[in-house]
Amino acid sequence: MAVILITGGARSGKSARAEALARSFPAQPPIYIATAEAHDAEMEARIARHRARRIGWIEREVPLDLVPALHATDGGGARLVDCLTLWLSNLMHAGRNWEDEVDALATAVPGLKSPVIFVTNEVGLSIVPDNALARSFRDAAGIMNQVVADVADKVEFVVAGLPMKLK
Repeated sequence: MAVILITGGARSGKSARAEALARSFPAQPPIYIATAEAHDAEMEARIARHRARRIGWIEREVPLDLVPALHATDGGGARLVDCLTLWLSNLMHAGRNWEDEVDALATAVPGLKSPVIFVTNEVGLSIVPDNALARSFRDAAGIMNQVVADVADKVEFVVAGLPMKLK
């Protein structure tokens, strides 16, 4: 079993890198666990572009209940969770305790049998946001990424489509 965290900035190539890794594991087909929700036309188009790249994948839409989805899909192909930062945003928007949810994820991951690849955004490399909500999200994302990186076997940072091994 492998736990891999792929992080990087927007449009850095994180998802493409994670998809290639998921396809490289022997048990097929890979399972795509999508956390995004299409609330507008732009997001619908973005989701459609991602789906078009994943012919033959098993897909699950999981905006909130990530840990149960990982347990339900364990024992099959590699799972790709895209992405943790959208999951975090969904949790915060739903008024759920994101810290408890992240802790539950970190506790569950080591007991899984099938590989799991997490995609997440690095949001701490820019200017400090000018409002409290954005700062709260940035801080929560940084904490979440540290917690998941701690339980991951491998961590990569993707820039311009090029992965850099961090762990």
